Amino acid sequence: MDCSLPKPSWSKDMRLLFDQFMKKCEDGSWTPLPFYNYKAIQNVHDFITFTHGCSPTTAKLIDKEQLSQAQIFTESFKDGLGFEYVMFYNDAEKRIVCLFQGGPHLQGIPGFLHGGAVATMIDATAGMSAMRAKGLVMTANLNINFKRPVPLCSVIVINSQLDKIEGRKLFISCDVRSVDENTLYSEATSLFIKLDPEKKA
Repeated sequence: MDCSLPKPSWSKDMRLLFDQFMKKCEDGSWTPLPFYNYKAIQNVHDFITFTHGCSPTTAKLIDKEQLSQAQIFTESFKDGLGFEYVMFYNDAEKRIVCLFQGGPHLQGIPGFLHGGAVATMIDATAGMSAMRAKGLVMTANLNINFKRPVPLCSVIVINSQLDKIEGRKLFISCDVRSVDENTLYSEATSLFIKLDPEKKA
């Protein structure tokens, strides 16, 4: 099941934005991305190979049985309670837009979304931008300026932009805004590293 498809738990704002972006997809300028899962990573075995090549000691700590039972962190909540999101990609602009609705189990201070939940979605959105450009990557640095708290269960729009590539380094900026884009909640810059199984640590 593709969790990025509309669900009963989606709010009116979430569904409206989804429909607007699906309309933009009709001319081919935008593409809806399937829900982030292990299949979105081009080949999870690339990661295992990379880990063995760079750090055999660390690789031994990866339990293959546990890995087979693992699931993405953002999938760990029942519908409507945690992370509800969908991403759209614009290849010409090297940009990803994520529509995110944070459920009641993501509360920080009463009535507002936990900053860690916002950070998770910034990392996921920026990371997907990097993956679209270079394949398997890992976050090296994530710097977030929180401007305003996000109301719990509201919908926010995360814009992620690939700024530049220097060898294996990908620099990506991101901002988090309200549905009407008038309220800036957060700004972020990030550095991702393209994983290279041939590159030794």
